[in-house]
Amino acid sequence: MDDIRFKIAEAARMAGVSPSTLRLWETQDLIQPIRTPSGQRLYDRALVERLKTIAWLRSEKGLNPAAIRESLREEGMGEEVNTFDLPEEEGSDPAGIPVGLKIRRLRRDSGRTLEAVAQATGVSVSQLSTFERTSQGLSFTALHGVAAFLGTTLASLSGQEQGRGGESLIRDGKWPTWPTTTSGVTVQVLAEGRNQMECNRFQLAPGASSEGAYQHEGEEFIHVLSGSLGIILEGDRFFELHAGDSFYFESRRPHSWHNSFDGETVLLWINTPATF
Repeated sequence: MDDIRFKIAEAARMAGVSPSTLRLWETQDLIQPIRTPSGQRLYDRALVERLKTIAWLRSEKGLNPAAIRESLREEGMGEEVNTFDLPEEEGSDPAGIPVGLKIRRLRRDSGRTLEAVAQATGVSVSQLSTFERTSQGLSFTALHGVAAFLGTTLASLSGQEQGRGGESLIRDGKWPTWPTTTSGVTVQVLAEGRNQMECNRFQLAPGASSEGAYQHEGEEFIHVLSGSLGIILEGDRFFELHAGDSFYFESRRPHSWHNSFDGETVLLWINTPATF
């Protein structure tokens, strides 16, 4: 009986609230339901008890979300729960930890709420909450912004920086692949370890893009292996790159990109130092 899981309507009824209230508590980082691979919310008995406690703290004590979170931590109910119910084959690094969970841990370790990160990065609370649970739903640009705000990089989140660096040999076609967090964008690692250069192979599906501009310290070099890439620097300088073309620019300049080819575009993309 301990492994019984309830759907959102059942859990809400047991807690004496509405399903929409459970969704609101989720965005306020009061509860994180179990998620099936299809995204359905489920609640086990421990989560239902947590829901009842939240409902009591809200109605009887009149506590706001921040005070409820603190009360739950003091009572030992603030621990992360059910985070590894996420499928490991999607959005996980070689150690099996989903990227969304890494973001969630970094956010909590820094003492920031979902609302604080959302306000600072321009990402909606619901998008950020969904990404923390599923490692999906943030654009390439949005994920870069969240990572930078939390003091990390996409390369670090992907596991690319594991190891000491110094030398790295990766055979043709054996490239480690970043967790897939953005639709149509596949990033393959060409040099592993903590290096001064981040060397990656990008595969962009038709229509794939950064979905906005981002910037960081360093320099970038792109070489197009096949297809075409459109790049916009500082919002008004457009460059169209085709197979065989190379392009260099300073990373501090706001830049966005998209696959302008009607098929797959493949790039060699190098960043230095490791700030991407």
